[in-house]
Amino acid sequence: MLTVELDHESKMPLYEQLYVKIRDFILNGELIKGDRLPSERGLAVNLQISRNTVSLAYEQLYAEGYVEVRPQSGYYVNQVDKMGEGRNWNLVPIKTEEKSIKTEYKYDFSPFSLCKESFPYKMWDRLYRKCLRDGGGKLFNLGEHQGDLRLRQAISKYLFGYRGLVVKPENMIIGAGTGYLLQLLENLFDESIEFAMEDPTYMQAYKIFSSLNRKIRPISLDKSGLKTDELERTDAKVVYLTPAHQFPTGLVMPIRRRREILEWVSKEEERYIIEDDHDSEFRYKGLPIPPMKAIDSSDKVIYLGTFSRTVAPAIRIGFMVFPDKLLQRYKEKLAFLACPVPRIEQAVLTEFIEGGHYERHINKTRKIYKNRHDALILALKEFGSKIKIKGENAGMHLVVECNFGIHEEEIINMADSAGIKLIGLSKHRIVNEDIEGKIATLLIGYGNIGEGSIREGIETLCKLF
Repeated sequence: MLTVELDHESKMPLYEQLYVKIRDFILNGELIKGDRLPSERGLAVNLQISRNTVSLAYEQLYAEGYVEVRPQSGYYVNQVDKMGEGRNWNLVPIKTEEKSIKTEYKYDFSPFSLCKESFPYKMWDRLYRKCLRDGGGKLFNLGEHQGDLRLRQAISKYLFGYRGLVVKPENMIIGAGTGYLLQLLENLFDESIEFAMEDPTYMQAYKIFSSLNRKIRPISLDKSGLKTDELERTDAKVVYLTPAHQFPTGLVMPIRRRREILEWVSKEEERYIIEDDHDSEFRYKGLPIPPMKAIDSSDKVIYLGTFSRTVAPAIRIGFMVFPDKLLQRYKEKLAFLACPVPRIEQAVLTEFIEGGHYERHINKTRKIYKNRHDALILALKEFGSKIKIKGENAGMHLVVECNFGIHEEEIINMADSAGIKLIGLSKHRIVNEDIEGKIATLLIGYGNIGEGSIREGIETLCKLF
């Protein structure tokens, strides 16, 4: 039986304390590969805590890849390889596909739609007026090229509190969204350098790199994410990843795979990882998954974040944290570029974060998405064995494999005729596979559709198939 000491007076929840203790046992070698963890009931009785507390801790360990589940047997420790600890322009427009006729949908299940009603309009207006009143004419002067220092400090503090990241504000760049920052970043690498990307991937990032004539090597995924063995066989120097919640498949990259890729990047001086921390705030079970940046001992991870998904797309404010070496290269090559985000917008976001409004907004929005996530899963049960749900418990969409006997495109067209907007996984593949005979896969979002409409929309869809 496993015996650990838990502090019932601590502000840290008991399940989080238990998760940290067991994780440390694994990392320190006190629990090794193949060791079976005590049953949830047995450990709960031994530690005199609820079984639910043990269950939450185990689920977090499983989500991060420290343990595996064997059906009708229990939780077993995975192999976790240790790494060294401690850390000692030409921007081009992005091509987008536009439909000549905009279709109005009754049920919008797009994975890109956000909850519009949750935006704190009154608070944003109040902070805007406050910044204009207090900042005066200073906010209409040119600011720092990397973005206002106070905003970078506020983001750094938030990342430390919420993501466990220690980042220096001076290593951060503020930009007009992810697209701008990726274009800026691409200019820091030699034109001959090959980029590797997950396949399927976040297609906007792929379009950015390909529009800049960058050679891209697609790497397929397995149940743990990007395949390291395929990456090793390429000449790629830079790899773009969404490890916390892979877009679009919803995979969470376990700790062992993360360490394998960190080992790969540490082998050569010019190798780097672009970590797009996609949808990391919206996790509905357990703790947020720690970023790769948090365990990067060789200073090779470029960390990318945006407020477009958590506040509103129109905010157009993102940030990028450079490793020290790349920061120096940025200063030598691109420091002349002014920050494209208006200073008044930077000031409002700063007040929004510093005043605790951003954290409250995230908590409120997470509850809304959690309710919609649960409503969608419940509604999808009407399909029975015809579907298989993946990528749940995080983000703003579910991955649904459909065994309807017809192709993905046919499903989408039939749904479209019924006023239902659906997106297929194939739209996010770099390599177009022959889908003949393959199960159709849909990305069903719940960001901007209420629980009642979710039920109605899925009922309508169910009648079609």
